[in-house]
Amino acid sequence: MKLKMPQVSAMLKAIHAQESREAAQDKAKKVVEEFRAMWLQKAADLVERCLDETLGYYSYPQTHWLKIRTNNPLERIMREERRRTRVVGAFPDGESAVMLVGARLRHIASTKWGTRKYMSMDWLRQQDMEAQQSA
Repeated sequence: MKLKMPQVSAMLKAIHAQESREAAQDKAKKVVEEFRAMWLQKAADLVERCLDETLGYYSYPQTHWLKIRTNNPLERIMREERRRTRVVGAFPDGESAVMLVGARLRHIASTKWGTRKYMSMDWLRQQDMEAQQSA
C-alpha cells in the first residue's frame, strides 16, 4: 500500500482538479474503478460513499472553490504551533502547553495576519438576502 500512495494521491487530486461538478463525478467513477483494479477496495468504497460531501464546494462560485476545499490558513497556524512547542520540548503539565498555544493564538489574532480577509463573503450575503426576500 505504501508504494501506491503517490499514485493514489495523484488520482484523488485529479478528482478535485476538474472544471465542474459533473466532470469531477465522472473522474471519481474512473478513479473508483482504478482503485478496485489496484485491490484498494476500502479506498474505492470511501471515495464512493463520501464523494458528494467532498464535492460540496462546487455549489459556490468558482472563485471560492480553491479556498473552500483547502484549509491553508489553519495548516499554517498548526505548523507555527508545532514549531513553538517543539522548542520547549517537555512541558511540566498540560496547562503550560495550553498557555503557550493560547498566547500564540492571541498574538496571531491581534496582528494584521489575524485580520486578513481570506475570501469575500459578498456572494453568500447576496444568497442570504435573496432567500429572505423569497420567503
